[in-house]
Amino acid sequence: MRRLQKLLWCTVLVTIVVLAAVGGVGYLVFGAAHDDPLRKVDAVIVLGGEHDGREQYGLQIAEAGYARNLVLSDPYGEHDPLMRSLCDRTVGEVAITCEVPVPSTTRGEAMFTQRLADRNGWKSVIVISWGYHLPRAEYIFSNCFAGQTVMRAVPRYYDYGPADWELIYLYQSFGTAKAALQGSCS
Repeated sequence: MRRLQKLLWCTVLVTIVVLAAVGGVGYLVFGAAHDDPLRKVDAVIVLGGEHDGREQYGLQIAEAGYARNLVLSDPYGEHDPLMRSLCDRTVGEVAITCEVPVPSTTRGEAMFTQRLADRNGWKSVIVISWGYHLPRAEYIFSNCFAGQTVMRAVPRYYDYGPADWELIYLYQSFGTAKAALQGSCS
């Protein structure tokens, strides 16, 4: 009985230490990520995720004169009403292009960005995603896109609890480790 009790306490202690480490390191790496200052670039790239205002934010940045091209990642399927209303048109002086990422990941988005850059002579882009996704996205873009990136978070509040943040930090950590194992896209 005493041995079982010791094992239980050790398991609880290890679990608490692991959760604290994931939360602490996750916050420092992913939760406290900062936006880069805006500057003129060749294109604004909006990564897929939620329709949480990211598409409109990308268009707002482009219309403010930071880029003449807006590329929306479109992993949503052809029947998505928001994407249908935005894709392949021009708003003011901003040309909007939608791209389906293959694979349907951040890596696929970085790969289509490089293809578009090669085709259009782009040297720099603004990348828009969740704030906590920016460090991983920046790492992946540094391996797959030869140009310069400006990383910007969708301006929104995340109403998540501690368990949600633990899962997000774990997901971002494993995604970053996967990206490191995959290496460069070329």
